[in-house]
Amino acid sequence: MSEDGGGGSSKAAMIGLASLGCGCMSLPVAAAGLVVVLIIFGGLGVLFAPIIAIILFFGGGGDGPDDGSGVDTDEVSESVQGDGKGDLDENTVPDDLADTIQEAGGICDVIGPVVIAAQIERESSFNKDMLGPNGEEGISQLPPDKFEEFGEDEDDNDETQATDPEDSIMAQGRYMCDLAEKVKPLVDSGEALDGESVLDLTLAAYAVGLDAVQKAKAVPATTEAQSYVAGVRSNFPRFEGIGGSVAPSDFPSESIPSTSNPSVSPPPDPDGSSSPDPEESGE
Repeated sequence: MSEDGGGGSSKAAMIGLASLGCGCMSLPVAAAGLVVVLIIFGGLGVLFAPIIAIILFFGGGGDGPDDGSGVDTDEVSESVQGDGKGDLDENTVPDDLADTIQEAGGICDVIGPVVIAAQIERESSFNKDMLGPNGEEGISQLPPDKFEEFGEDEDDNDETQATDPEDSIMAQGRYMCDLAEKVKPLVDSGEALDGESVLDLTLAAYAVGLDAVQKAKAVPATTEAQSYVAGVRSNFPRFEGIGGSVAPSDFPSESIPSTSNPSVSPPPDPDGSSSPDPEESGE
């Protein structure tokens, strides 16, 4: 997670959809055969229409509010652009982590459990042994210094470890709430870019650092910052149980070592099942 990047009221950043890291809507070439490039002008709002369309395409949605497929297009749109405070569909997260995600999403008003789950999907795809490029460890991929600051022994095993999912997720919740408190004055004072919320700035600060957000007074106009906010938001419908979900069996039951932070989460097949892990398939 870097600290660089600037921004302004007339920012424009180009982002390839594949770089968003939003697992439920990644574009397999065989399925779509096209590349979508999104141009962000001003706030993040104009980014979401193409995202919503792709979510509906892979989630089985249709043209109307509800075309009989069970996907309400209006509901998907509201979810992606919303505050992430909808109810968490616990079927979309591992059973043994549902309570912890709910607890981490209840620490402060700004950060709900859907946001916590959507971030975890973006950061590690629920792999508790993920190793990031800058020393990040665990399911939530906090920078080491931030885990040291916010991590606690949540499961009373006398150890505080980033690779312990409960410790990592609760540290994530505390860190997000701390960031939200620090960026809120930018929004309250009107200094922040019009259309960007406390949640947007908080997510960006988690990705690229608080200093970069405070300097830009906005989500910094960098691919890393912009794609992180959009990628996390695009996971909201999944974890609210809208437009496709992930069965508990789709989550890794064994530790899968990795040496890098993923940029794209494994995409589901059109029928809602997850693509096989390349390591499992021998690729």
